[in-house]
Order: sequence, then structure tokens, then C-alpha cells
Amino acid sequence: MSPRGRRERAAALLEIAAEVVACRKCPRLVEWREAAAAAPPRRYAGQTYWARPLPGFGDPDARVLIVGLAPAAHGGNRTGRIFTGDRSGDFLFSALYRTGFANQPTSEHRDDGLELSGAYVAAVNRCPPPGNKPTPLERETCLPYLVRELETLELVRAIVPLGAFAWDGALRAAAALGHRTKPRPAFGHRNEAEVGAWTLLGAFHPSQQNTFTGKLTPEMLDEVFSRARELGEG
Repeated sequence: MSPRGRRERAAALLEIAAEVVACRKCPRLVEWREAAAAAPPRRYAGQTYWARPLPGFGDPDARVLIVGLAPAAHGGNRTGRIFTGDRSGDFLFSALYRTGFANQPTSEHRDDGLELSGAYVAAVNRCPPPGNKPTPLERETCLPYLVRELETLELVRAIVPLGAFAWDGALRAAAALGHRTKPRPAFGHRNEAEVGAWTLLGAFHPSQQNTFTGKLTPEMLDEVFSRARELGEG
């Protein structure tokens, strides 16, 4: 099958997005995301929450795919865009701006003018899980969306999983498309692994636990995305 053009990829991604947004396959996660929207913290009182699963976001011609764990209950679940409206997203999109993948350093809401060039951001799970811990069944139920996005994004050459859970999810998505690696490559910051047509490039997750303690610094994340650009263009 010949590669699709940008317009066809964009249409296919919109189709996947519509299915993601309508998904109610995991009762525990549906209940959790809606409960978070019904009882927001004081700083978000009066705001209308998205409170639905989150599709991926970015450039249909992306050569770099960034994979997170799941949306935050009062971040993406509130704003309706992956990695948007929380400290992790602030850290991530600042790095994408500095490395030339984003047109602005902030991501505050769906209509803030943010555009990505050469990158696409997705997640293993599309609903916020309690304690940031999806069950194995919830992971497997949601993973086909990532598989389809990866299959559609035919120009991707570098996958940047943010954290060990995303690293595992990216490997599972690649395996679903017929690409398995033995022995299974281990996650680590700046670890690289060749899997099919892609190079996995690990990065610590930009959670406050990592960024506030200095485990992940802006310079460290910039190095990852600079290397991802090299891999994507290689």
C-alpha cells in the first residue's frame, strides 16, 4: 500500500480522535474523570471540564511521536488537550518550543493558538486514572488507539516515551504492528532502542516529582528532543 498524503493522514487522525472522544469502555476511568470534573479544586471552580478521553495532538507529518502515560485529572481532563493545563505540560511544551517543535512555549487550552511542527503528542491511556495507575486491562483496552495513530503517522522515525509506563506502551504498540525486540530493551533517560522502522528514545516524565527534584532539568529534556529531531530527519 502506498503511503498516504498529509490530507489523508489528517483525516485518518480525525477519525481516530472522534472514536477516542466517544469512548466509554473503562467504567472505572469514566467514573473517575467525570467525578474530577464535578468536584474541581478551588482554583478551577466554575470552569467547564472536557471530562472525556483525549485524542492525540500535533502534526500529521510528524517525524517524532511523543508518548505520555495518561491525562491529568485537572490538566488535560479539564482543558481537552493532552499535556495541557498542568505543570507537566508547561515543562514539556517549553522544551518543544525551545527545540523548534512548537510555535509557542505554553499550552493552556484547546484554542490558544498552539501548533506543533514535526511532532505529535499522544498517550498510552486517554483518561486520567486514579493515582496515575491504569490497570493492565485499562492499558490494553486503550492501547489500540495508540497503535492506530502510530500506523497512521507513517513519517514517524523517532518515538519519545515519557517514563517507563509509556516506554512499555510504545513497545506494545510496535509489537501490535508486527515489530518485537528480544531481549526487551530497558527504559532509561536517553536510552535508545531500534524497533522496526522507529528508534525509541527514552525520557524521564516531566512530572513535578522529577522536575522539582532536579531528576529532569530543562537542559536534559532539550537534549532528548534535539536528539529526536536528528533521528527523525535521519
